[in-house]
Amino acid sequence: MAKRDFYEVLGVGKSADEKDLKAAYRNLAKQFHPDANPGDKTAEAKFKEINEAYDVLKDPQKKAAYDRFGHQAFEGGMGGGRGPGGAGFGPEFNSSMSDIFEDLFGDFMGGGGRSRRGGTGRGGTGASRGADLRYNMEISLTEAFSGKAAQIRVPSSVSCDTCSGTGAKPGSAPKVCATCGGQGAVRSQSGFFTVERTCPTCQGRGQVISDPCTACSGQGRVTKERTLSVNIPSGVEDGTRIRLANEGEAGLRGGPSGDLYIFLSVRPHEFFQRDGADLFCKVPVSMTTAAMGGEIEVPTIDGKKARVTIPEGTQTGKQFRLKNKGMPVLRSTQTGDMYIQVAVETPVNLTRRQRELLKEFEKEARNNSPESEGFFARAKAFWDGFGS
Repeated sequence: MAKRDFYEVLGVGKSADEKDLKAAYRNLAKQFHPDANPGDKTAEAKFKEINEAYDVLKDPQKKAAYDRFGHQAFEGGMGGGRGPGGAGFGPEFNSSMSDIFEDLFGDFMGGGGRSRRGGTGRGGTGASRGADLRYNMEISLTEAFSGKAAQIRVPSSVSCDTCSGTGAKPGSAPKVCATCGGQGAVRSQSGFFTVERTCPTCQGRGQVISDPCTACSGQGRVTKERTLSVNIPSGVEDGTRIRLANEGEAGLRGGPSGDLYIFLSVRPHEFFQRDGADLFCKVPVSMTTAAMGGEIEVPTIDGKKARVTIPEGTQTGKQFRLKNKGMPVLRSTQTGDMYIQVAVETPVNLTRRQRELLKEFEKEARNNSPESEGFFARAKAFWDGFGS
């Protein structure tokens, strides 16, 4: 029987690119896969035909030859991964199908496959990136205002000086893994497919160390405590994260180091509460100062003093704004404001004379408490409404 046109088999035109060919193959391979059609000889034949067509058209050189000469370009068992006599599946087909099967079904088999192995896969050097580290640092609000240069001590893995991070004893070197030939993976045949798994000898690194370094036991890194300088910029907030590149754990066998992340927490202040770049300070004011007015001195975050004028008749909760006396905005020239919140303080532990004076004041007081008088007048009307 004459072969069908490969483009017709995949249902694409001759102008189809690699993406179109792959998409068409994926759909057809899933539809006619033998596992999805057990015992169906027609589906099996179609599956072989689809794979043969895709194996030719996905290769630019084979595709060019097919476009020019058609099926005659591969007569004699040279194309499509066909074995002697043009039947069955040869080594070339198995290699191709391993890649395709992994791409199609890798995610369902816990995969990742080669594309996710990184530097420890085929042809790898055995090196892998070190882990990132976290360091928690607590600073004061004053330090967050002005910024600071700090020294921190971090226990972490560093590159072994004895073997220069290779993991091999000085004078020796890692060798290519004999089991996988340095590929980091081994293949085994399973029916139509080639199953690939991580090499059990080298654990996917592609190299083995026959004579490991005694200082690091072949790991290429040792644990030490390091002292690092950290610059805390002004304006940082609680939860700010600072990244120190390449200051994390050393990579395995000469791999790149991870990063160090410093997480800042700001201690509560005895005077100030922070809201973004603004500061709030609750200031107690005596009853007489609130009633007659006056001036008070309040602290500012920079360690200085600010004078605030209290108008006559100031009530609890009154706010006064001090412009640009708040926190700096991180990586900006802007500065927040400071808000003084007045809390009128009621006298306690009165002497006999003070009581007498307050009673005299109460007798003389007329229309001096408009809010309380208004409240109780409304309350009386409320109660009268229930009585009627």
